[in-house]
Order: sequence, then C-alpha cells, then structure tokens
Amino acid sequence: MQKKNTPRGISLLGKSEMGLPSSPDKASLEVFPNPSPEGTYVVHFECEEFTSLCPVTGQPDFGIIRIDYRPGKHCIESKSLKFYLASFRNERSFCEGVINRILADFVQACTPLWAKVTGVFASRGGIQLTIEAEHNGRAKV
Repeated sequence: MQKKNTPRGISLLGKSEMGLPSSPDKASLEVFPNPSPEGTYVVHFECEEFTSLCPVTGQPDFGIIRIDYRPGKHCIESKSLKFYLASFRNERSFCEGVINRILADFVQACTPLWAKVTGVFASRGGIQLTIEAEHNGRAKV
C-alpha cells in the first residue's frame, strides 16, 4: 500500500479512466486535511461487495467491510478506499489477515485518533465469520 498526500490531497477523484489496482501493494489510500480537526466525530465507511480469496482453496470469500474512525489531521478519500478494497479481489489471505492488513494500512495512511475495521464474511460450511480489529491511537498496529 502506498500513501499519497499530493498538494491537493487527492489524485483519483474525477478520473474515470483509472483502472483498479491488481493488489493491495499497488493500491494507494489518499488523504486530505481534516476539515474539522477541532471536532469530535466519527466517519463510517461500508463496503457491501468485498471479495478476497481463500489462501488454501482459492475460492472467493465474500464479505461486508465496515470502517469507523475518528480523524486526526487527515481523512481518507473515499474513492481511493474503494479502489484499495477492490484490490483484494485476487489476494489470497485468511479473513483474519485481511482485516488486520486493512486496519494497518488505514492507520498508516491517515493516523486516526481511533479506528475499527469489521469484516462480516459469508457463511462457509454453515459458519459465519466476523472479525473486528481496533486501533486506539496509542498502540502501534
């Protein structure tokens, strides 16, 4: 994952010709200055069409990804987040690894005061999997 902080803060927005990155390592999470740094508010993102691949079988894991965070100095630009999450479509990883990777990359990109990533994955063998990873702003992820 690459962090981009261009002078205007964003480069993907408004560019429909941009293709999806082939992996999370080739994706970038773009940030912009928090417009209300003195405020206490929470931002909520929800991606209902998340897909990654099981590292053993190669079968797709379908899920819903929810990201909640309290911005610090920067906010995440939503189109870059959309492209970043889509980049997992060919990524082989256990769901637990996926959620912790998303949190680590998110924290690295925007240094939030607090963040929580939740993954609710579709049932396999009759068992649904929900994973939550949290960053409290004090400990390293």
